[in-house]
Amino acid sequence: MVRPLKEILKEELGNEASRAYGSFDLIGDLAIIRVPDGFQDKLEIVGNALMKLNKSIHGVWAQVGPVEGDYRIRKLMHVAGEERSVTVYRESGCRFELDITAVYFSPRLAHERLRIAQLVSDGETVFNMFAGIGTFSIIIAKRKRVIVHSSEINPAAYQYMARNIELNKVKERVIPYLRDACDVSAQLHGKVDRVLMPLPEKALEFFSCALRSLRSSGWIHVYMHVPYLKGESAADAAAKSSASITSGKVVNTIIVREVGPRLLQVVHDVVI
Repeated sequence: MVRPLKEILKEELGNEASRAYGSFDLIGDLAIIRVPDGFQDKLEIVGNALMKLNKSIHGVWAQVGPVEGDYRIRKLMHVAGEERSVTVYRESGCRFELDITAVYFSPRLAHERLRIAQLVSDGETVFNMFAGIGTFSIIIAKRKRVIVHSSEINPAAYQYMARNIELNKVKERVIPYLRDACDVSAQLHGKVDRVLMPLPEKALEFFSCALRSLRSSGWIHVYMHVPYLKGESAADAAAKSSASITSGKVVNTIIVREVGPRLLQVVHDVVI
């Protein structure tokens, strides 16, 4: 039987183990942990316990600051194991190389990436406005006969996207751009069937650019961060947030995950 992380930590930390976060992000053979305030001096203990729990983990990093900046990068600190930040992550039959300190990536969107890929039909032209290392784009292109235009402004993420396109043999289907998404939307004016907007901080700001890229009809998948108040249900808050979509018809709203205390990530599937 696999022992819980907190049970292993109790051997080292006693009752303090109850304060440690039990969840972590596993990206390839690297783990990213979150540590509560006042727990920073215990990071190496937590990291070593995590590698003891999961032998496939070769290095542990701690998120020591918020995701911030134009490139949405996590502030990370190495705490245990190999002091290496480059790894290969596998999802939906694809391989993705990345540097966890240079790009933003979340393995917690795996189900959502697969959901979108299953919605796409053969023959579509897709525009991924905030492509990162190319995960959404490549998973779609591996499953469907499509063309995916993928824009990204982080040079490091763009380089990994180009590398991952080669790794997954989708060079004929995924077109990468190191350019602002709105600039690319002008180039694609009226040529796109489906737009992905997987950057909640920018989705509403760039919505008009997404509309510009579409043909006379199509789909836009809008990801948003939605707070909800004490006494308010997450489902009600997610549903109410659809009012911010002022064009098209929201036909589906899904809570993707909880990203903070009373803060949701939701996606609105919008038909134009």
